[in-house]
Amino acid sequence: MVSRVSWFRTALAAATLLVAAILPAYAGQVVPFRSGYQHGAIVIATHRRELYYVLGHGRAIRYPVGVGRAGMAWHGHAWVDRKLVRPAWQAPPSIQRNAPVIPGGSPRNPMGAAVLGLDRGNYAIHGTNNPASIGRFVSHGCIRMHNRDIVDLYRRVHLGTDVYVLR
Repeated sequence: MVSRVSWFRTALAAATLLVAAILPAYAGQVVPFRSGYQHGAIVIATHRRELYYVLGHGRAIRYPVGVGRAGMAWHGHAWVDRKLVRPAWQAPPSIQRNAPVIPGGSPRNPMGAAVLGLDRGNYAIHGTNNPASIGRFVSHGCIRMHNRDIVDLYRRVHLGTDVYVLR
């Protein structure tokens, strides 16, 4: 027969594991990461809505991200071909024609604090003015990050950094 104390300890341990598994990742959270990717690569696991900056030696920095919604997500290889701080934004014609330009730094600007532009189409890894969108399938294909996280990642990467987007 299980005592109340034993049952309580088991339930507390299970709850602790559950909470640890669902807590969001933040900049600087180093996690085990076994892969064939080189040091400095960015790997995005869209199904988990997580971005990994590969440190090497079986470790990576994990960040939570928002990813493309159904029918708008993409996967494959790209590389960083531009870096911008506080960029202006205008909706592409496929979303809205004749949309106004929203200046960089505006609280209405959906690009957030910084952008890592990719060589593939009009896609980017960028901050957001909508932090509630992180961890969801929400974008038109871009990868959204908390502003503090994109600033951290921006400082780590260089032009030409490989980006791998996995399903």
